[in-house]
Amino acid sequence: MICAKFAKRYASFELELELIAEAGVTVLFGASGAGKTLTLDCLAGFVAPEQGRILLDDELLFDAAADVNLSPRRRNCGYVFQDHALFPHMTVRGNLLFAAERHARLERHRRVGEMMDRFRIAEFAGIYPHELSGGQKQRCSLARALVTEPRFLLLDEPARGLDLPLRNELYQLVRQIRSEYRIPILVVTHDLEECFALADTMVVMGAGKLLQSGAPSVVYRNPASFDVARMLGIANQFEAEILALDPGRDTSRVRMLGREFAAAYLPGYLLGDKVRLCVPASQLNVAREAGRNCVNARVAAVTELPSGVRVQFEPELIVEMSRETFDAHGSQPDWWIEIPASHLRATG
Repeated sequence: MICAKFAKRYASFELELELIAEAGVTVLFGASGAGKTLTLDCLAGFVAPEQGRILLDDELLFDAAADVNLSPRRRNCGYVFQDHALFPHMTVRGNLLFAAERHARLERHRRVGEMMDRFRIAEFAGIYPHELSGGQKQRCSLARALVTEPRFLLLDEPARGLDLPLRNELYQLVRQIRSEYRIPILVVTHDLEECFALADTMVVMGAGKLLQSGAPSVVYRNPASFDVARMLGIANQFEAEILALDPGRDTSRVRMLGREFAAAYLPGYLLGDKVRLCVPASQLNVAREAGRNCVNARVAAVTELPSGVRVQFEPELIVEMSRETFDAHGSQPDWWIEIPASHLRATG
């Protein structure tokens, strides 16, 4: 387990983070400039924070107050960089042998051979990185990171530049590593689908801060703030006024979009409070007629998706639906859209 609380300051940016990463995959999710890669660099020992401490199990890797700062080599960390960082003057085998140099000669060669077989790169053993494809470089980089038997593994946007089949292959490799090694694995990404494909825990970061953490499905259903909802791509966000609260029945009533809607109970709010509510586009329903929590809407734009269509309506609603549902209603200019009470969530 990694337990870290530290701060790193630059002239125009400050990273201040408290993080716990257990065995399994923890995904650092956020936009570019959120501090995700800097977090990995601090954990690996490439960057020293100004304050705080980093613990790996019971071992102190960094403590500003005690002047403890283990070198990257002594932290026994595997790191897969965005650009793979393979040594260009070494063959694939040479890259792995260099990483395993702390072992005796026979043991080093045995480990390298096992890793090349496991990651299906044995046929490339004698060639150089510039002769490899993106997927081959990624497998070589993973093998090099794991040949040292690291105590934790850091992956910085590992699927960057890979096409869909290679992405899926990489995800399978990461799941295999998670199962076999049972170590903390931290993955940096700004791709929400990648986060859901890999994460046991997602950590949403913005402007150097941890904004929310938890299982991906829980975070997506219950974004902690407007900023988190926006980063998760939840486009349906409404300004609302609370009209009624009933904790016993787990219900609320709110006014938004010019009319009253039922919602789940909104703890921490009072009657008359203004609140921002959100609901993912995939959780809105098409209704055949006016009903509870329905709003009349007119189609403004349609975008094709691999799994269906995304329809933008006026007033401002975005709904993702199957192609069959759209075709059944597509000729109608006006639609009834249901906003399910149970899916309306406060974003702070």
